[in-house]
Amino acid sequence: MGAEPWYRDGLRFECTACGACCRTCGEWAYVYVAARDAAAIAAHLGIDRERFAADFCDRDGGWLHLKMPSDDCVFLDSSGRCRVYPVRPRQCASWPFWTENLDRETWEGPISARCPGVGRGRLYSAEEIERIARERDEWYGIQGG
Repeated sequence: MGAEPWYRDGLRFECTACGACCRTCGEWAYVYVAARDAAAIAAHLGIDRERFAADFCDRDGGWLHLKMPSDDCVFLDSSGRCRVYPVRPRQCASWPFWTENLDRETWEGPISARCPGVGRGRLYSAEEIERIARERDEWYGIQGG
């Protein structure tokens, strides 16, 4: 068994609904959409998956991702709220507990600087954090996550 993670005592996070995670920022430029995400959002909108992909997505190589007009997610409304929140992509639902964010320097640097909910609210156990990150990686087929 490996060494315990730096967040072994857990991490606090509470969404403040600020919308910062719904805007591009440097290397964070896309909200990727898995087939299951696309099906759920299309059903929520009352359209078929092909229409959803044509109207709301672009492709980057083989990956489908939401359009980001003016650096904002296509589903971010003028009040900063997500128009598809109940069926938002897994990438959004698992924020900020992504495998690539769980490096201490990344978490305490760019993640906490961008997200006012980091360090607030409910304490997530290390086990919960790792489960959320693992499930997100599996959802998108990310290897070695």
